[in-house]
Amino acid sequence: MFDEFPTIFFNHIDSLIATARSNKVATTLAMQDFSQLKKDYGKEQADVIVNITGNIISGQVMGETSKLLSERFGKIMQDRESVSINRNDTSISRSTQLDFAVPASKIASLSSGEFVGMVADDPHEKIKLKMFNAEIINDADKLNDEVSRYKDIPAVSNVTQQQVMDNYYQVKMEIKKLIGEEVERLKAEKEMQD
Repeated sequence: MFDEFPTIFFNHIDSLIATARSNKVATTLAMQDFSQLKKDYGKEQADVIVNITGNIISGQVMGETSKLLSERFGKIMQDRESVSINRNDTSISRSTQLDFAVPASKIASLSSGEFVGMVADDPHEKIKLKMFNAEIINDADKLNDEVSRYKDIPAVSNVTQQQVMDNYYQVKMEIKKLIGEEVERLKAEKEMQD
């Protein structure tokens, strides 16, 4: 699971997702907005990452992301009814029209706790209703009761700032020593080859 995924650069994540899926491993990428992914990974790689995912769950997003999701959820036949009223008569006309199943405007206006999404299935376990629009209903009293029973994480040890700095400089010196030894080893190897 990668929260705030665009802040991490993970080369070939698309291959990882595909390989993980074939081994029954679920990969979860969480991000605020698709535009973040495009900014940090580039349009082409971002498109690959988004298109390789099977399940999508989204709260309120706007702009390009809401349009992308609306297009991904597809279109369905929608019933339309219009009423015309004039001085002499009232007429009602009914029609059907192909329209987005979840319009971008609906995705952009979701309230806190409301989600839209689409789940993937496989040939052995078909899912009839793949798209959803749902709301999480939290029991605030139960949540507050649970939070009130939280216990502080016990301290393993008390560390001073000086101990942290001493450790930092020790690690730095050990790395410098390792680099020096490796450089000397490589020089000696090169001299033996010449």
